[in-house]
Amino acid sequence: LYFDDNPPPSILQVPGAMDVAVEFTSLSKTYSMPGWRIGFAVGNARLIAALARVKSYLDYGAFTPIQVAAAAALNGPQECVDEVRGIYRKRRDVLVETFGRAGWDIPPPPATMFAWAPLPQAFRDMGSLAFSKLLLEEAQVAVSPGVGFGEEGEGYVRIALVENEQRIRQAARNIRRFLEKRGAGFGKQDGEPVRAGQGTS
Repeated sequence: LYFDDNPPPSILQVPGAMDVAVEFTSLSKTYSMPGWRIGFAVGNARLIAALARVKSYLDYGAFTPIQVAAAAALNGPQECVDEVRGIYRKRRDVLVETFGRAGWDIPPPPATMFAWAPLPQAFRDMGSLAFSKLLLEEAQVAVSPGVGFGEEGEGYVRIALVENEQRIRQAARNIRRFLEKRGAGFGKQDGEPVRAGQGTS
């Protein structure tokens, strides 16, 4: 899921990579198949063979109908991918615009269904976990604390673009009120409080 005219490169484009590398691809986001746990690996034949052997020790393979669905997705018309990309691009744009007007500047992600948002300046000392709890309790907006993804994620929260545009706007209104209450915002929106959840997977 990328939003500009520059598809993410493959490691296999690097000279010599086929001799040493394996690239993994998941169908979860591109084809809206999260939870199906289906994907594929390409790369060095010897490494792939070793991977297949290890995998055979761990399970009996993916459920056959899921494999059939994955093959159909990969081999069928790809217009759905562009449609999904457009949906997430629009959600990203709405998130960046409305949260920015609420007083929380979020860099627009060039790809993925997630936005990594630096904590607002007034809350950076409390850390991502405490801020996430506070945001849930006082603004009814759920985000994932960045520290949950490793120490380099501290200072950020991850927001999943899984809600429709209306819900994103509602979340922004809640955040505006939250920031104003805390003396940390300058929002220009208005509306009724609602619960706007953000996924974590």
